Amino acid sequence: MADILVVDDESSIRETLVEILEYENYKVAQAADGLEALNYLKINKVDVVLCDIKMPKMDGMQLLEWAQTEGIDAAFIMISAQGTIETAVAATKIGAFDFIQKPPDLNRMLLTIRNAIDKENLIKETRTLKRRISKTSEIIGNSKIIMEVKGTIEKVAPTDARVLIIGENGTGKELVAKWIHEKSNRSKKNLIEVNCAAIPSELIESELFGHEKGSFTSAHKQRIGKFEQAHLGTIFLDEIGDMSLTAQAKVLRALQENKITRVGGEKSISINVRVLAATNKNLKEEIALGNFREDLYHRLSVIIIDVPPLRSRNKDIEELTYYFLNEICAEYGISLKKISTEVLNRINGYNWPGNIRELRNIIERLIILSDKEITTKEVSLYTNL
Repeated sequence: MADILVVDDESSIRETLVEILEYENYKVAQAADGLEALNYLKINKVDVVLCDIKMPKMDGMQLLEWAQTEGIDAAFIMISAQGTIETAVAATKIGAFDFIQKPPDLNRMLLTIRNAIDKENLIKETRTLKRRISKTSEIIGNSKIIMEVKGTIEKVAPTDARVLIIGENGTGKELVAKWIHEKSNRSKKNLIEVNCAAIPSELIESELFGHEKGSFTSAHKQRIGKFEQAHLGTIFLDEIGDMSLTAQAKVLRALQENKITRVGGEKSISINVRVLAATNKNLKEEIALGNFREDLYHRLSVIIIDVPPLRSRNKDIEELTYYFLNEICAEYGISLKKISTEVLNRINGYNWPGNIRELRNIIERLIILSDKEITTKEVSLYTNL
C-alpha cells in the first residue's frame, strides 16, 4: 500500500482528494499548507506528494525545492488552478514528476499517481541492486584518526604505489582497498579480489596465475588466473599473511618481473597490475617466525595504511549506526526505523571487538526483530550490548 500526502489550503478540495484516494486503497495523510507538509515530511516517509502550488506560509514550489535539497524520497505531482505551460515546465525542472491542472481529471490523476509509484519503486529497486553489487559507497566517520586514513587514500590512490592495508578483522580493510581503486587511474578497469585465507594452499598458485589444460588431474580446460584478469587494473590480495611460502615466492617473482607463468605452461605472460594487500596479522612477527618472506613484505609495503579499530574512533559510532540504519532499511524496502536514546548510549558504550562488521550485523538484527522503534527491550533480548 502506497503512502500519499495531499497538500492543499482549500479544505474541500483536500478532503475530496483524500476520500477518492482512500477509496482506491491508498494510505493518505493531509496538510493545509507547505509548512505543515514540510514538518510532516521531516518525520514521515511517503511515496507521492499531491501538492497545490498557491498556498500561504510556504507555497508548493518552495516545498518542492526544499524536498529536492533534502533528498526527500517521494514523487511530487503539482496541481494548480492557475496552470500554465511555464509553471509546468518550472515545476518539472525543479524535480516534479508531473503537473495537473485544477479541477483535476480523476482518471488522469489516478493514472499519474500509479505511474509515479511505479517509477519510485523502480528507482528504489535500482538503488538496492547497486548497493548489493557494490557496497563501497563511503568510508563513514569524521574522527581525526579516520580522516587521516581518508587523507592517505587521497594521496596514494592516483599513483601506482603498492599498498599494504593492516588492521583487525572487521575494520573495513576491503573498503579501503576499493576506495583506492575507485579513486585511481585504473578505476575503469577490473578490481580483482582474492581471499588468500579461503583458498587451499595446493590451489592458490592456479587461482593466482591460472593453468593450462591437462596440467594436473582436474585441469580439464585452460584457466585464466587472477593476475591476468586484473591486467591494467588492480588486484587485492586479502589476508596475505595466510598465503603459503611457496605461493609467496611466486607472487614475489611476479612483482619483480611483471610477468607470470600459468601452471603447466612455459610461456611468460606480461602483466600490468597494481597490487593492494591486506592482513590482520603482524607481518613483522610472522617474518621473525619464518612464516612470511621479508623481501615480499618490502615489495608490498611501499605505503602502509593502518585501519583503526572501532573502539579507537568512538566519535564515529553514532554516525555509523544511523548510516547502517538507513542503508539496511532501504535494502529491505521498509520504512526507516527509529532508535531510542538509551539504545544509542548502549551502542556507544560497547567495546566492539568485531569492529564495524559486528556493528552492522547487530543493527541489521535489531531492524529485523524490532517494530517501528529499536528499544532496549530488543537490545537486551537479541544482543550482548
